[in-house]
Amino acid sequence: MGGWLAILSLTLVSFAIAAFSLRLPREGYAVFGAVLLFGLVGYAWQGSPDQPGAPKDPEISSGQQTGEEMVSARHQLFDSSIAKPDYLVFSDGFARQGKFSDAAAALRRGLADNPDHLEGWLALGMALTGHADGVVTPAAFYAYGKARELDPANPGADFFLGFSFLQTGEIRAARDTWARLLANSPEDAPWLEEITARIERLDQMIANAPMLQ
Repeated sequence: MGGWLAILSLTLVSFAIAAFSLRLPREGYAVFGAVLLFGLVGYAWQGSPDQPGAPKDPEISSGQQTGEEMVSARHQLFDSSIAKPDYLVFSDGFARQGKFSDAAAALRRGLADNPDHLEGWLALGMALTGHADGVVTPAAFYAYGKARELDPANPGADFFLGFSFLQTGEIRAARDTWARLLANSPEDAPWLEEITARIERLDQMIANAPMLQ
């Protein structure tokens, strides 16, 4: 309960700062509040079991925990019994410490010799995004695209790409990315229900925010 009170307090403070200190336009209140609310919903989902095989949001914080959560979320998409190449292990070590630039450098070297390694490209996209404080740079977008190209059935590229778009306020880009994920997923994919629910919430946000239409 105390954790929820802290989160709610932080949300209210964030809204007050944006609305009054930063003078957010009144027409932007709805979408900004919706983004904060979506974050709270994501926090609630974090504490609940998801369906097996469904990726989970990396926790957005700072330092080691962020990197640890990113690596953990990616690992859920791959068979843990299969040994990972040394370059990916080294990169994950850097990422867990929040050293995303070093993580990306290790991945680039490894992918030069292993250009068809799906998890390597996915890890590179996540590392580059982490290094840019959540912004999807052209290099990160390219890495996610390579991961999707290697295995369109793997949800990782579009799931984490959409999540990054959402965190930086690119609501329509997040919605369209997750819609593509649904379109490319098999009918029995374990993540369909969750992604469908996320898209529905984004559609509600877009409908209630004229600047997003």
